Amino acid sequence: MYDMHDGDSIDFGEQTGAEIEGQLERVTYRNDENHYTIARLKVQGQRDLVTIVGSLYAVSPGEMLRIQGRWEHHQKYGRQFKISSYETVVPATVKGIERYLGSGLIKGIGPVMAKRLVEKFGKETLAVIESGAGRLAEVEGIGGKRIEMITKAWAEQKEVRNLMLFLQGHDVSVSHAVKIYRQYGKDAIRIVRDNPYRLSSEIFGIGFLTADKIAEKLGIARDSLMRAEAGVLYVLGQLATEGHVYYPAGLLKDACRSILNVDPDLVGRAIEKIAAEKMIVVENAPGGGSEADRPVYLAEFLQAEREAANHLAEVLVAGRQRLTIDPARLIDEAQKEMGIVLAPAQIKAVTEAIDRKVLVITGGPGTGKTTIIRAIIGVYGKSGRSVLLAAPTGRAAKRLSEATAHEARTIHRLLEFSPKQGGFRRNSDFPLAADLIVIDEISMIDTVLMHHLMKAVPTGATLILVGDADQLPSVGAGNVLSDLIGSLRIPTVKLDEIFRQSGESLIVVNAHRINRGDFPLLSPAGEMPRDFYFIELADPEEVCAMIVDVCGRKIPEKFGLDPIRDIQVLAPMHRGTAGATNLNIELQKRLNPSGEELLRAGRSFLTGDKVMQIRNNYDKEVYNGDIGRIVSIDRENQELTVDYDGRPMRYDFADIDELVPAYAVSVHKSQGSEYPAVVMPLLTQHYMMLQRNLLYTAITRGKKLVVLIGTKKALGIAIRNDRPKMRYTRLKERLQAALPGREVRSTPA
Repeated sequence: MYDMHDGDSIDFGEQTGAEIEGQLERVTYRNDENHYTIARLKVQGQRDLVTIVGSLYAVSPGEMLRIQGRWEHHQKYGRQFKISSYETVVPATVKGIERYLGSGLIKGIGPVMAKRLVEKFGKETLAVIESGAGRLAEVEGIGGKRIEMITKAWAEQKEVRNLMLFLQGHDVSVSHAVKIYRQYGKDAIRIVRDNPYRLSSEIFGIGFLTADKIAEKLGIARDSLMRAEAGVLYVLGQLATEGHVYYPAGLLKDACRSILNVDPDLVGRAIEKIAAEKMIVVENAPGGGSEADRPVYLAEFLQAEREAANHLAEVLVAGRQRLTIDPARLIDEAQKEMGIVLAPAQIKAVTEAIDRKVLVITGGPGTGKTTIIRAIIGVYGKSGRSVLLAAPTGRAAKRLSEATAHEARTIHRLLEFSPKQGGFRRNSDFPLAADLIVIDEISMIDTVLMHHLMKAVPTGATLILVGDADQLPSVGAGNVLSDLIGSLRIPTVKLDEIFRQSGESLIVVNAHRINRGDFPLLSPAGEMPRDFYFIELADPEEVCAMIVDVCGRKIPEKFGLDPIRDIQVLAPMHRGTAGATNLNIELQKRLNPSGEELLRAGRSFLTGDKVMQIRNNYDKEVYNGDIGRIVSIDRENQELTVDYDGRPMRYDFADIDELVPAYAVSVHKSQGSEYPAVVMPLLTQHYMMLQRNLLYTAITRGKKLVVLIGTKKALGIAIRNDRPKMRYTRLKERLQAALPGREVRSTPA
């Protein structure tokens, strides 16, 4: 592989402002991040291939290139042509056309189909595709559907190529250019030229910083109001990813000035302008606070928070049909049918679920939450009432369904998202049809999803919200479960008794010890650990190597678990030797070294890889945090297929940035999931993320086995740090305002 930097070349002044034209023979090296390319060009009249170096966008072997630049001499690699600019020229030879089409440039045409096309149409092949696509049916294997695909792909690649040339030097990848074209069509260049900042809010994967670079090169002043407005929206969006529903005006202005490096007055004017355009809302400061304390919301978040509180209040105070059968008798019959005897605490929780209109049930592992849900379902079923169950993720819904023997769906499926309508079909005008709605893993629900859920809950229904208040809050903005309990307006049952069978598990025992601030039991007296191990290592390199060995050899040999399917590494951070990013690279080498490779978005994807979806894709019904396995890579149709628990889903190559390797994931991304085995690094280099609720959440994801690898010092830091990062949210206050004088106290079960 070439390792070329500008400093490695010596310019002998052989020829400046030169131009060469030739056919691209092969690409020796390409950096997908900045498009730096080393390639070999066949130039007419020259016996040897010419080495060309520089930025090339979306070029494929077989293409004819006309390149402007200069000749240089590299100390190691000799004479080469450094690219300053270039344009593509239609291949002139049959062989060139075949290589051009067979390179994967056009979706629907691979090497075999390219050969058939040029055998049929010769030098006219490209003209046929361009303006006589109907004739493609004369070629064996090309039907109407493929003709449509080829025609569309041909037009798209031309537009994308033009867009890439326009965006030269702006750090925009080919896949992002495809997305820009699909979003804006033939108006893409005009829209980007008029307002490049639209890219950061409308194209997934393109952030403000990239849009800002494009804007600067297009001549947009750094002190322009347009830039300041985009900067404010960007900062609020970034704060939302950190969990904040709003941000105080003073702190927001400081954050914007830090990123934009502009005059404070300009930030203030930008806030005023986008507030006037109703893109953001600035509320009065609570409790008569100062101007700096005024909450600033993205408009959708304020609407979500207000309406979630109002709808919840409406459900809580609305009437309902009472059970006609004695609740005690129903509970007794449900126990007999389930073949269990409920503990007093569990009976109390079931009774509360019968008596209350809205109820929160919270407790840690082993406290019987699932058993309580089963009993509640049994009671309502015996009284002839309809029941709906849901959870935030597919895995959590599947686990709930298996545990209760009752159908459970994801919240998105429950609310029936419609891509055609661009939203959920279930809402206040078309509410859910049920007498009882039970939502599990409520700690994962963010403010926006809570808003959509509450809109769809009929006022006459009973709503039971179940979760663990000590886990990490949602990945999205908000702190819903904590706010519901903290408002003292929602009846709450807190479970803290560990039942006998669960008490035999060190995972459960240690989770509760950590939650109380106590050090975990690392080795019971006189016996080896059963399901909880701590391996003490301090060096990050050694920790990384041990994780790879534990996942690849030790756990599979000792416990018979599949290293990819059954073992999940949970990392406190992405960065560092023992961070998720590096662990994914090392685990891929060990666990899946021989799959077919696809290099995209700066990452290596192999067939057989474990991958995670990192954004909600409603069209595919695949959501942020879903984990699957890559089963195939189709270069001809430019698609990659991922299997999600028996449900295959195809991704265009341009959409692969929605996927990341998932041998190791962040603890936040593991919420709502359980794994047979969890392996977690714990080092002081993870200091910023060493928190009690993060450690507790990670441990409670392990079903049969938990292995911690690191130092006792880092473990102690995490246990002592019981100050979760503050999130700016006002759901608690809005519930209190919507339900004045209805204070209720949490009920210990």
